[in-house]
Amino acid sequence: MNLLGEIFNYLIQTALSLFLFAVLIRLMLQLARADFYNPVSQFVVRVTNPLLLPLRRLIPAIGKLDTASVVLALLVQTASIIASLALMGYRPANLLIILVWSLIGVLSLAVNLFFFAILGLIIFSWIAPQTHHPALALLHQLTEPVMGPFRRLVPPIGGLDLSPILVFVVINVLGKLLAAMAAQFGMPPGIVPGL
Repeated sequence: MNLLGEIFNYLIQTALSLFLFAVLIRLMLQLARADFYNPVSQFVVRVTNPLLLPLRRLIPAIGKLDTASVVLALLVQTASIIASLALMGYRPANLLIILVWSLIGVLSLAVNLFFFAILGLIIFSWIAPQTHHPALALLHQLTEPVMGPFRRLVPPIGGLDLSPILVFVVINVLGKLLAAMAAQFGMPPGIVPGL
């Protein structure tokens, strides 16, 4: 691929990944029952509403799960993979394989999102422990459903919360499993960022 093609591929993947990131954050905030009056939540809602609201008319929610958000995330990841395949000169793969790659990509991004959210909370707890920024409150609400069970397993030692270490181990194991699945299904390198 020539330099112009690489740049174009990078820009397309970045734009679609950022939107996919917003869709996944919205889905996770809904699952965590986070505060949607938070300014950061309001931004995510405004960014995702143009595509999500029409899709919700067609695809109803199943219990707490916003099925339209899941479908939108898979569609965005599929579009990113198809565009990357075309720009990288790979011949088009079977649509079923592309959908499997998309599912692996969405799961990988969700795992990475939790990793960086927890890492952000840890850093801010050291730098500015008394900060009441809306983004930090949202990060706490987003990560609490994952961190809570681990906190019960690993009690604080002298006021130090060691549960994030266990969460990072699980996240790394999940990342390795997803990378192995991507290789198993023949996903070309560079098609999905992070895999």
